[in-house]
Amino acid sequence: MPVLKRVLLLLGLLGVLSGCFDKSGNKGPQGSILNGTVFSAAGSVTDSDINDPSAPYAANDDPDQAQPIPNPVMLGGYVNVDGTGAIGRSYFFGDQTDFFRVSVAASQNITLNIADPTTGDLDLYLYKDDGSIDPSNPDDASIGAGKTKTLTIPEDGDYVIEVRADSGYSNYALVVGQNMQGLAAHTTDRLVLTDDFVPGDIIARFKDNTPASNTAQAQATRLALKTKAGANNRAVLLGLGDPQNRQASFRALGITSKQNTAPMRPLHSADFEKQLKLDTLQVIKALRKRKDVLYAEPNYIRQAQQEPSDPYYRSQWHYPLINLPSAWDISTGDSNIIVAVIDTGVLLNHPDLREQFSADGGYDFIRDDNISQDDEPGIDNNPDDPGDKASPGGKSSFHGTHVAGTVAAATDFGADGIGVAGVAPGVKIMPLRVLGAGGGTAYDILQAMRYAAGLDNDSGTVPAQKADIINLSLGGGSPVQEVQNLITQIRSTGMLIVAAAGNNRSSAPGYPASYDGVISVSAVDISKQLAGYSNFGPTIDVAAPGGDTSRDINGDGRLDGVLSTIGDDSGEDIKSNIYTEYQGTSMAAPHVAGVVALMKSVYNDLTPINVDNLLSSGKIVQDLGSPGRDDQFGHGLIDARKAVDEAALLAGGENLDAPLLSISPTSLNFGSNETRISLSVVNGGSGALTVTSVNDDAIWLAVSANSVDAASQLGSYQVTVDRTGLAVGTYTASITITSSVNTVTIPVIQQVAGQNTSISAGHQYILLINADTDATLKQWEGDAQDGNYNFQFDNVDFSAGQNYFIVAGTDQNNDGIICDAGEACGAYITQVQPKRIGINDSHAGLDFTTGFSIGLQNQSLSGIPARDITIRRLPDKRIP
Repeated sequence: MPVLKRVLLLLGLLGVLSGCFDKSGNKGPQGSILNGTVFSAAGSVTDSDINDPSAPYAANDDPDQAQPIPNPVMLGGYVNVDGTGAIGRSYFFGDQTDFFRVSVAASQNITLNIADPTTGDLDLYLYKDDGSIDPSNPDDASIGAGKTKTLTIPEDGDYVIEVRADSGYSNYALVVGQNMQGLAAHTTDRLVLTDDFVPGDIIARFKDNTPASNTAQAQATRLALKTKAGANNRAVLLGLGDPQNRQASFRALGITSKQNTAPMRPLHSADFEKQLKLDTLQVIKALRKRKDVLYAEPNYIRQAQQEPSDPYYRSQWHYPLINLPSAWDISTGDSNIIVAVIDTGVLLNHPDLREQFSADGGYDFIRDDNISQDDEPGIDNNPDDPGDKASPGGKSSFHGTHVAGTVAAATDFGADGIGVAGVAPGVKIMPLRVLGAGGGTAYDILQAMRYAAGLDNDSGTVPAQKADIINLSLGGGSPVQEVQNLITQIRSTGMLIVAAAGNNRSSAPGYPASYDGVISVSAVDISKQLAGYSNFGPTIDVAAPGGDTSRDINGDGRLDGVLSTIGDDSGEDIKSNIYTEYQGTSMAAPHVAGVVALMKSVYNDLTPINVDNLLSSGKIVQDLGSPGRDDQFGHGLIDARKAVDEAALLAGGENLDAPLLSISPTSLNFGSNETRISLSVVNGGSGALTVTSVNDDAIWLAVSANSVDAASQLGSYQVTVDRTGLAVGTYTASITITSSVNTVTIPVIQQVAGQNTSISAGHQYILLINADTDATLKQWEGDAQDGNYNFQFDNVDFSAGQNYFIVAGTDQNNDGIICDAGEACGAYITQVQPKRIGINDSHAGLDFTTGFSIGLQNQSLSGIPARDITIRRLPDKRIP
């Protein structure tokens, strides 16, 4: 079988890092000891019968063997039809079904993310756990051919989930979480049993054929389908007919036990309508695979409805965190305002971005063709991102596309929206490409900045309209005086420059964020705490959401990164309609750039001095940390509503005195281990607002004031749960906070876990990799103890100045390569910014997180030289 390759982005550090000595006393020229702990990401669980023979084993192949899992959960698994996939535990006899038992609440979502749909067609089934589960009669099913399949829980209770390989093999991620409604509602390949459609009806169109023998009716007849309406060369309405006809259709379409080795659903069941609906979906799925069918769909029953038009917006927790929805009441951005995104370029055909670009179209300033990789020699006027192959698996980061989506992804406040929302969807993006394979050069970045400012540059041209704001989600190296000079010149023209502070957990200055005149942005997580990777220090001006892909505090089943636009080039062509979560100060900076663009839209004469004064006065931020400015959050967390209100005042408009109670996070997930979570209660508007009551509705739940204003009662509250005396199961409750203006309800979920639902990221292979030769030199292998993996490498040689990386991951499909799509993965310090460990670095306490992710890998780009290697584990168990 073809080997699935994973790629490790080998990165240096951004900025200047200070070395430190090994606290354990093991530092020396050679024979050193490296040790640390790898933590399982929140909610991590592994399928108990994966293909890796070294992993613990427990069969979960039928409902009676269903594996208990916690809620919320992000589970990594593997299924295969016999004789497919890599040689391993399940190759010869197959592992076609995995069953899981879970206690869930109404409206929670179950999402199956298939790592490689080209090698395996996996389906998702749901059964109410009433003591006698019939696999031929599911309560719900999602059997479309896409990468992601989602089901919604109808009511509280215990359920059994089945993941089934309809054909082939694949790793997968199974997620149980809350607040994910809408994430799969707009996928064209969706086939869900409980959707509202006419049982037995199919809307289809056959490929146009001129001979009479190939009319749509004739083609349908050959498949034992009845033509109910329509005509040749357009859509027709087909019917399945009676059970005998349905059997004939199944045979004609090849829906047989030989092709579909999963047990066939019977043609009769206690619920005739449900069975007919399932048969309808099976036939549609088979029709979609035929070359003579253009499309096949259920005959959906439509109702008039009002709902958010961007289906993924509900997972963009980072916007309510900065009071963005309230700011949109004032402005969504002016098309005359331009934000230059100086980055890896942008996927110009991404459906959420293609209408968002400035008239000039941007430019590609990468001079080195080895870096550019775009088959266009030298600099050119095409800023489309061909990919940098920076991510594990050989996928590209499409970092600039992610940044651009945060700034200004198209957002429809009416209907027919797609994908995600941007901070300032009404403004325009000027894509300027300076980063490619291995990063980019200071000179190229200088040229892009000059172009954005309408100054002379190597392209020999300038845009018809210069940018108003520059976003720089990049960094590295020492200060360059010419860059400082240019920033000073650009700032004097009224342009604003926003830059990411860096992801090194360091107080050392990073550039360009630390230049004078640049708004330097640190990153916070969903709880408004400084993100673990974020730089800090005296040059930080403001904080913004950067995310944390090791946690799922709001329990939506997605790790709490920043959700935005990207692409996927793992196949032959680049898919430009992809969305995923990244983390980093690179993700925080465009939040600030977008908010400044909204301010500029309200007050076109906004100057850098205006913004400096508003930041330093605390008028456009939420004060975090120590009162006033501090080195972690600068002047505070950017607040979009406060910012547009202050811009309106500068514009001479009325004081928009509209207070609004705003809470974050908007939902709380305690899982089975958390006992305390902080809740931020703020005035999301302006004017006076007072909290009048804070109530909860469960005896196991308590809310207490942590740090609040005595008069307004706004501030930080601590929410705690007490599981004492509670039976095993999932518990839901709510917190209601009432103010003098409005009332907000926050849903809460927690679980009392059984004995077999411990958190674990699976059987981990922790590798020591030579940073210069790419060779895997040592391997620690083992299973979690209380969710953690304590590793140690002995006799590590630093005598010749060697540098090393430490990477951890699973090998569920047993192909010998860790960190495949759908497998757990992590690296020190982070998966996307591994730290080179040298003789002068700490050799103890090398702690990091490993875990599963839904969709593409969660990562951000630092712009440091990279190369592709295969993350191959050692063949035998070796504990150095």
